Amino acid sequence: MLSIITAIYNGLNMNRLFYEHLKASTEGAFELIIIDNGSTDGSAEFFEGVGAKVIRNKGNYSYPYCQNQGIDIASGDLYAFLNNDIIVAPGWDKRLRKIMREKGIDVICPSGIERIETVDATRKLKRRWMKIKYFLIQFGTSKGNLARMHRWMYGNWKSFCAARYNHFGTQTVEGFIGNTVIMTKNALEIIGKWDERIQAADFDLYLRSKKRNNSHCDILPVQIALGVFHHHFIRLTVKSQPPVFADADKLITLEEKWQGELDSLLVDNVAI
Repeated sequence: MLSIITAIYNGLNMNRLFYEHLKASTEGAFELIIIDNGSTDGSAEFFEGVGAKVIRNKGNYSYPYCQNQGIDIASGDLYAFLNNDIIVAPGWDKRLRKIMREKGIDVICPSGIERIETVDATRKLKRRWMKIKYFLIQFGTSKGNLARMHRWMYGNWKSFCAARYNHFGTQTVEGFIGNTVIMTKNALEIIGKWDERIQAADFDLYLRSKKRNNSHCDILPVQIALGVFHHHFIRLTVKSQPPVFADADKLITLEEKWQGELDSLLVDNVAI
């Protein structure tokens, strides 16, 4: 069982598209846990209608707080922390499990617009997405227009994803992409839950895994799977204008937490 944990605030059209692809592309058994931060557009009701476990918060809480809420009620043997503004790759769960099992990886992310195999390739992909996104966003964020953005970007999505997996296979590089993070129970036992003081919790998780690897060598730093690719709409969710975080007074910056350790932990990424 895979426990998929996703925090939302409104974005019903995005949520419908996210779930449509999630259901069609996830090959193994999964439970979907939705942390709803006070949606007013029917998003919570939509997810309840498709059988998800929905936690209804009375306010809009930070990313790590919501992820830990999901962990607390999850029943799976593997945790998948997914943004709602993504489209997953066909067979993503099976392929990522295979990579994790074969390479002894406890925390992994798929590749995406934010990071692929090289800096130049990433830059080129980002430029393409920005052109398509900012042209089509003029026509709104209906489910149909969001799907159109995705189609213009990749053409045949299944073929695009298959080509990447055929080319890169199980190859990974050190790093993280925060819209999708897969974590084993072993990782939780070694490095703990999400730090609820840090909104940039994905970066913090990478730093914690890196520091633990340096000191104990019992967990690899977070890895990016080059052969599995998730599309991220990137910052479209801010259009929903979510309220200020209910736990904002508890949040600190990465710099406040890590201080002088950042430079020593951020090294060139290594392929494995």
